[in-house]
Amino acid sequence: MLKDALGAWRGSEEEISRLIEADPVNAEAWSNRAGVRSAAGDLAGALGDLTMAIRLGLRFRERIIAYGNRGIIRCETGDCEGAIEDFSAVIEARPRKSIMKAALMQRALAREKLGDREGGAADRRLASILSPDLNKQTTEK
Repeated sequence: MLKDALGAWRGSEEEISRLIEADPVNAEAWSNRAGVRSAAGDLAGALGDLTMAIRLGLRFRERIIAYGNRGIIRCETGDCEGAIEDFSAVIEARPRKSIMKAALMQRALAREKLGDREGGAADRRLASILSPDLNKQTTEK
């Protein structure tokens, strides 16, 4: 998960669960536990925690990460339509270019898994506009 790579969560699932029990509206704790659960392979638990974190409200950066992570999990678990919704939420928030490009590429993959080749191609074109070096990489392969 993105948050894992950034090292933003700390503590065990039990420790974070205690924080949630003490403060059930702590969106960041829900998001942090999702990272721990995902790393442990509990994708269903991570998905539920990310949904709760988003529902409770996260700051902009954390919200973007939560939607992106939830989209990745949804796609991995076969909910490509839900993943498209999550990647679209990231794109609509207009984060920095590199995050926007990643969301477009993930949405393209999800669309293609559902058989929407045109939608996937459109997302790839948008991503290439954001990052001209993407065109160079894909034509070299």
